This record gives sequence, C-alpha cells and structure tokens, in this order.
Amino acid sequence: MKKRFLLSAICTAAILLCAVSTTNAQEGGGGGAAANAPQIPQLPYHLVENFFHYPANSIIGRVSGIAVGPKGNIMALNRGYHPVQEFNSEGGFVRSWGEGSTMFVGAHALRFDPQGNLWYVDAADDIIYRFDSEGRTVGTLGTNPEPWTWLTHVIEHAARGKTSFYQETDIGWAKDGSMYVSDGYGNSRVAKFDKDGIYVKSWGERGGQPGDFNTPHSLVVDNNDVVYVADRGNSRIQVFDKEGDLKAVWKLPTAPWALCLTNGPSQVMFVGSVGRVYKMDLSGKILGSFGRPGRMQGTIDSVHGISCPDEKAVYLANLYASRIDKWVVQ
Repeated sequence: MKKRFLLSAICTAAILLCAVSTTNAQEGGGGGAAANAPQIPQLPYHLVENFFHYPANSIIGRVSGIAVGPKGNIMALNRGYHPVQEFNSEGGFVRSWGEGSTMFVGAHALRFDPQGNLWYVDAADDIIYRFDSEGRTVGTLGTNPEPWTWLTHVIEHAARGKTSFYQETDIGWAKDGSMYVSDGYGNSRVAKFDKDGIYVKSWGERGGQPGDFNTPHSLVVDNNDVVYVADRGNSRIQVFDKEGDLKAVWKLPTAPWALCLTNGPSQVMFVGSVGRVYKMDLSGKILGSFGRPGRMQGTIDSVHGISCPDEKAVYLANLYASRIDKWVVQ
C-alpha cells in the first residue's frame, strides 16, 4: 500500500511539474530556459465593438487581409462573395469590388506601398496585383500557367522559373522601390525585385536552419531597409539586410502569422498569432501582448492579416472567424 501511495504521489508531482513547465514555456517564450523567462506583460488593448459597418446580410468568407491607407481608408480582404471591402477611417462602408471574379479564390494579403498604391497577393494564381485608386490593375508580379499555353508553349509540367511564385504570401518595399516577396507555401524563400518588377535574386529554402524557412507567411521592411520575415512553421522571425544577409533570428512563444510596422521614425512591430497579438521592438524584445483565443467577438482567432498605422490602434483580420476588428489601447 505504501509503495502504491508513493508511486501515485510521484506521478502526481510529475504531472504538476510538466503542467507548470508547459505554462511557463507558453508565456515566457521558446528555448530551453523558458521556465526562467520573464512573464510577458499584458497590454491594455480592448476591442472597439461594432466598428465596421458593412451592408446588412453580407456574406463574408475567410478574412485574410487588412490594410490602412495613408489617408486613413481601410481595405479588408476575404474569400467570400464581396472580396475587397473599403471603409473610411470611422469604419463606415465605402464600397466593395471583385464580385464574380475567380482571382480571389486564393486571396491572401493586401498591402499599401509607401506611395499609397494598393497591392493584392493571390496565392492561388501565384500573382501579385497592383491597383490604382479605382481598382484597375496597373501592374503584376509573377505569372500563372494558362492551361492552353502550358500544354503547347512550354514543356508540360516543367519546373517554374525563378521569377515565378509558388503560393506566395506577402510583399514589402525598400526606400529605393525594391520589392521583397515571401514565397511562401510552395517555395519557402524570399524573392527580390527592382522597382520595375525585374527579378534580382532570392534566398532561402525549406528547412529549419538559420536562413531557411518553413512557410514564410508574412513580410515587412522597416525605415532602414531591414527585412523581417514571419517564418511561421519554425515559430520565429528572421531578420535580413536588403541583400538577404541574415542579421538575426528571433524565437517566439508561438507561430507568427502576420506582421506590421508602425509609421514614423520610431517604429515598433505587432505580430499576429493564434489567439494573441505581440508587440515587439526592432531589437527582437517582446514588449507585451494582448488577446485571448476564440471565434466570438472580443476574442482573437488566427490573425491572418494585421495593420498598425500607429501604436494606439491595431486592425486584425481573423481568418476562420470571418471577422475584422479594431483594437485600441486604453
């Protein structure tokens, strides 16, 4: 009996120890010293309820992108019947477009470039589109194989060229107009193009070593042309200079899904994940976090897109909850 009691006590203690270790690892970050890592401060952000006012009875698909323009207009992307929705700075509905088009089946991300042009990342067609203020296509990166040319103009099922994407995920810009694409689900690399859309170089392949990627899912470029890549499958952010040389690797408590940088001279980063948003400085320090997991209003789902024009307001695209949110600091 004593042996049985002692064995039971040991098992109970082991279970409790594992539970404490797991909790500390989740809250304190990755790495072997997670149990001794400091707790992440909780940031005082709260949801602005019913901020977005799109038309009643609108059917919204999975919400994959959100971007705030230089004039305060807000663009939201979803995989439903009204793919692109525009709102004013107060959340009032302005217009929607893309209805009936097949180009939004793989709707993945929206970004405004430094000049205020809107770009759309279509992961299914392997194309990135640039639009003017009226929604007209004025430029593209990448190409998709049309069935009839695929069978006659090239070798059938030949390998894709370096300028072609394979389910790309995001895009960012340097000061000289160079473009960086996280490419993505298929290629697991970063591709660089010049301001005219001419391919320059690429780096990375699928793997877990520094400089490699396991689904680079989001990408931003700061004021100093430093490139930050959300290496989602490896639960880390990798930092590169403008030529692709690795500068740093930041391990995170959980997988980063979406990145945004604030405007202005003193930038900070917000990282959208599953059920939580992290705020970081550009040295890789986590300044705090907010949110709790869920699919209902007031919780945070898988954050597939995020926009942060400043530190006071953060806009989220909750993928599976089919909802766009605005969170503000109290």
